[in-house]
Amino acid sequence: MTRLHFFDSLRNPVFTRLYAAQTTNLLGDALTWVGLALLAFELAGDHSAVVLALALTLRISAFVLLSPLAGALADRVDRKSILVGTHCVRMVIVSLLPFVTQVWQVYVLVFALNVFNAFFTPTYQATIPLVTGENDYAGAIALSSATYQLLGVLGPGIAGSVAAFIGARQVFFLDALTFLVAAVLIFTLPGQLRVELNQQPSTKSSRTWRDIKDGTTRLLSDAPIRYALFMQLVASIAGAQILVNTVGYVQGTLKLGNVQYGWVMAAFGIGATLSAVVFGAISQRFARITFVLFGAVLITLSLLPANYTSLSVLMILWLLAGFGQNCVNLPTQTLIADRIQRDAQGRVYGAHFAWSHLWWAISYPLAGWLGSQFPESEFLYASFVGFALLAVVQLTLRPPVDENEHVHENIWHEHLHIHDEHHQHDHHQGILESEPHTHPHPHQHRLMRHSHPYWVDTHHPRR
Repeated sequence: MTRLHFFDSLRNPVFTRLYAAQTTNLLGDALTWVGLALLAFELAGDHSAVVLALALTLRISAFVLLSPLAGALADRVDRKSILVGTHCVRMVIVSLLPFVTQVWQVYVLVFALNVFNAFFTPTYQATIPLVTGENDYAGAIALSSATYQLLGVLGPGIAGSVAAFIGARQVFFLDALTFLVAAVLIFTLPGQLRVELNQQPSTKSSRTWRDIKDGTTRLLSDAPIRYALFMQLVASIAGAQILVNTVGYVQGTLKLGNVQYGWVMAAFGIGATLSAVVFGAISQRFARITFVLFGAVLITLSLLPANYTSLSVLMILWLLAGFGQNCVNLPTQTLIADRIQRDAQGRVYGAHFAWSHLWWAISYPLAGWLGSQFPESEFLYASFVGFALLAVVQLTLRPPVDENEHVHENIWHEHLHIHDEHHQHDHHQGILESEPHTHPHPHQHRLMRHSHPYWVDTHHPRR
């Protein structure tokens, strides 16, 4: 590995600004959840775990219910408006959290906060391939994921230190400031962030519903994407076990403390970060579904001996598990960018965000049940469940060999391009619609699509 290709995406100033906004947003998320944990303990004492569990359930519910709608809107409106608007509303919501005095108020505000988070995340995911070049979007997605995982490890520690310095409730005001900074970064981007459609869609609600349905249809009808999506279910079985039952094993079985538990979970996050780095560097050398299968096997296998290990071995296993988890998640996102036409990617990312979180809504209760029924072998049994599900997915959903590889490259060429009601796009002033002209024409396996970059501004559209 001579160089880390995912840093190439930072040469793109638009993505760099988006990436800076995402990083600021992730710091805000860390402040949010550390602040909520402290607030829950202040309001509920020993029952704070129940408060946080219900808050997480509300979070996932908002994602499952609203992400498909967010994806449909992202294909039809300026995505910059969605990104800026959701940041501003979340800024207001977290500014209200310092004044909470009842548990039910926490639930209301958490649900409202994640309603707008459900609109932000799939829109951001769909915007990455929109603003990056054909050779850079896989690296850009990997860089975003690596930052997400790294801040997942470092963010709570940073947020906890800040909360100790300025106070638990005051941390929400700093949280609101991060949302404001991220909103300003996106608002100052030039032009618009929207796909150029062949035909302007209707704004009727029936059209919105059709777009939502279309997102799920495209997600489930494409064989490689469908395969990767269900492998995410396999990975979520193991991931939920790690998130739910690790604390019981470390503090109950091994009789260790909070510090050691933090080390183990940090190993899981570091593994995921390393996976993103590796994927960004070598993703062009292997088929996407090869990464997906490898990751699903690795995370499921990591659980197998976990009930019978020491702290140091558990840290190694969880590092491998984190590596495997991201080997499933990252290729799934890039498969959507590879295989879905650009003017439909928003709705597909939205559908994927909803379905992938639905898997966790299944996996969390399973993890809780195994942890309560088999407290000395929960990881072992979860590994058995994961391998059984993996075998079913592999035998029934693995795509044919000729669909595994996906050639995705731009070839610039001149040809006589005829505009009709099905295909319209703008040109520089002075270029006639009837004369030969150049534009990006990506050739893909069994598929040829015209790819239109986002609108830089309305007066100087790209050719």
